[in-house]
Amino acid sequence: MTSSPATSLRRRRQVVIIGSGFGGLFAAQRLKKADVDVTLIAKTTHHLFQPMLYQVATGIIAEGEIAPATRVVLRKQKNTRVLLGEVFDIDLENQVVRSQLLERVTETAYDDLIIAAGADQSYFGNDHFAEYAPGMKTIDHALELRGRILGAFEQAELSNDPAEQKKLLTFVVIGAGPTGVELAGQIAEMSDKTLRGAFRNIDPTDANVILLDASPAVLPPFGPKLGEKARRRLERLGVDVQLGAMVTDLDYDGLTVKEKDGTTRRIESQCKVWSAGVQASSLGKVLADQSDTELDRAGRVKVGPDLTIPGHPNVYVVGDMMAVDGVPGVAQGAIQGGRYAADAILAEIRKGQTPDQRKPFSYFDKGSMATVSRFSAVMQVPIPGTKWKFESEGYIAWLGWLALHLVYLVGFRNRLNTIINWFFAFNTRGRTQLAVTEQQVYARTALTELSYLERLRLAEAARADGDGPERTDTAG
Repeated sequence: MTSSPATSLRRRRQVVIIGSGFGGLFAAQRLKKADVDVTLIAKTTHHLFQPMLYQVATGIIAEGEIAPATRVVLRKQKNTRVLLGEVFDIDLENQVVRSQLLERVTETAYDDLIIAAGADQSYFGNDHFAEYAPGMKTIDHALELRGRILGAFEQAELSNDPAEQKKLLTFVVIGAGPTGVELAGQIAEMSDKTLRGAFRNIDPTDANVILLDASPAVLPPFGPKLGEKARRRLERLGVDVQLGAMVTDLDYDGLTVKEKDGTTRRIESQCKVWSAGVQASSLGKVLADQSDTELDRAGRVKVGPDLTIPGHPNVYVVGDMMAVDGVPGVAQGAIQGGRYAADAILAEIRKGQTPDQRKPFSYFDKGSMATVSRFSAVMQVPIPGTKWKFESEGYIAWLGWLALHLVYLVGFRNRLNTIINWFFAFNTRGRTQLAVTEQQVYARTALTELSYLERLRLAEAARADGDGPERTDTAG
């Protein structure tokens, strides 16, 4: 049995938001006092502050400090409810969203839909790489990687074979964007400072951290000047920066790299991490199959000036899923997009504004930052009213990075705990979050495969007139 679409007979307008990231959460908060019922559907129970995932992976902070429970964050917002489940289908004609949690399929009708489902790691068609080189998009990724990094040291301690020790103590980060740079720098610092003297059979300072990228520069979006400074800082930390090197194959024991001249070479490494690209949520294809929506190469939705899709002025796509010229895939783009969509809904409710009266979405660039190591970062901030950008690197930029990220952390307690952990991590050799389990390291791949097969089964069942798993009607 399917639920009926939203109608004007309902007491209040139904707004459905898909995703609990920056776009989804800020859109929901913007509608706090609106005369609407908001339903936020997300496949995780938390709002993830993704820019700080690398600090979870390297033991600086706990995952709870950057991933507060969405339900708790929104508990005082009485017009909003939170549903756990992964959206696998959007019926544009009947205005129904279908999500699934375990064996339960839930259908939620909407009058307005804000899709902020984010993006996943892209392996550029080589999805089997994920088994050997996890990405950095989720808490699961960060915890798995932390286990792999620390597990490599533990295995090396047990080995008396120099070749095996070298392979275990070689850490390869693929992708020289902000995430890759930050992660490579922190692995190097962990090896050189935190773990120094903690082993008897190996010297952790002998670890070899390699940062690989097919492009010719580090941090390309920041320009050649800041990119070069970041590269030099990484090299002073002991990171081996290898540019113009494309990964062509990955396996358990290492990877194959193709140079610019066409030659290939092998790097033996058991611990690898992928931060080289992103792919928008598969919901973009669901929209494209039912409308005139076009997708770009990364699967992002080419939205109109008001962030809606063709023929459906009540369906907004924001954050990493939207393709808008001049809007990078960063937190600010998602935040501003989510708020814009919410404001458009408010204007229609309160002022009777029609879709053709909406002002186009305008992105305000607040700049970009990336840390390289403790006390070192790069920063690029546009100067309003000019075409120039203020650029800075080093200690001042690092302080700016800390301050900005504290502002966007959700919750006073999380901010306080983060400050305390930062103080000890950056002023001593200690890191408080170094506990790992075998389950964190090996379970994700198996669970991902099972989840994918289950989603395929549920999608087929939903298309076959409702035959299949249990359904719950939640049309409001």
